[in-house]
Amino acid sequence: MVKPNKILEKINKAKSKAIVEEPIIEEESESEVEVEVEVEGEEEEEEEEEELEETKNESTNTDNKKDQSIYTKKRVLFTSTRGIGSKYRHLMSDLISLIPHSKKEDKIDDRKTLSLINETCEMKSCNYAVLFDVRKGTDCFLWMAKTPLGPTVKFHITNVHTLEELQMTGNCLKGSRPFLQFDKSFDSEVHLQLIKELITQIYSTPKGHVKSKPFFDHIFSFFYQDGRIWFRNYQITDQEFKKESLLTEIGPRMIMHIDKIFSDGFGGNVLYSNPNYVSPNNTRSDHKLSKANKYIKRKHQKSQAQERQKVSFIEPNEVDTIFDN
Repeated sequence: MVKPNKILEKINKAKSKAIVEEPIIEEESESEVEVEVEVEGEEEEEEEEEELEETKNESTNTDNKKDQSIYTKKRVLFTSTRGIGSKYRHLMSDLISLIPHSKKEDKIDDRKTLSLINETCEMKSCNYAVLFDVRKGTDCFLWMAKTPLGPTVKFHITNVHTLEELQMTGNCLKGSRPFLQFDKSFDSEVHLQLIKELITQIYSTPKGHVKSKPFFDHIFSFFYQDGRIWFRNYQITDQEFKKESLLTEIGPRMIMHIDKIFSDGFGGNVLYSNPNYVSPNNTRSDHKLSKANKYIKRKHQKSQAQERQKVSFIEPNEVDTIFDN
């Protein structure tokens, strides 16, 4: 038989253990809950930061895509008039191969309807146009225009040398993007600044274009000297064991003489007219006049020589024949 006093002692011990253990269990549960709450708070903050970063990245990506989509829509239309020679045709094909965002169009029959090029640019979704206008088989005029609102610059190009004609050692990958180099004199006058901006918009290949390569390996150089713009194309080559890079010419070459600047696309008011420009017709007429003057001078000298001979002629005298008999 178990005594009741011992049973009571066991019950009291069990109660005391339960009372002592309860606060310990409560403390452990509270600490675990606090840790779980802190972890959940940190996870929520991280998720919010990630969401903010994603939204920022999405906004920047959309902006970049919009900018690239706007920029990659730039296209240049190349065309020419009837009667273009082989040299200028090869020059146009060389420029088309160097400008990947270009489109070639059929020849234009009538020079009086150059304003229709604006409509063809709209149909072909082109923003710029380059026209090779050849007259009399020898004179080539280069038109660069921002269609349809303008401006338009008219050049007379001379000293043309194509890639096949030069056969330089330089070479560049087709579709690569070029650097554009301009002389300091392009910032000196207003009309040169306008020409510089138009050339950069036409010749610079847009980033992310389908037909372009994502690197630079050649340079388009434009120099202003003697009232003319000199165009050169160079390849960027890296020399071994040297820090400096070397430039080797590729071609083509041409010299552009500024004639006029118009306000609209292939027409409009004349914004600038070069006072030092002389048309090729005037140069030819001056050359013919110089030849004619040489002929007239030579004839005049002959007539004067004949007159001098007549004056210097001595008639026979009787004294000269005295001793003949």
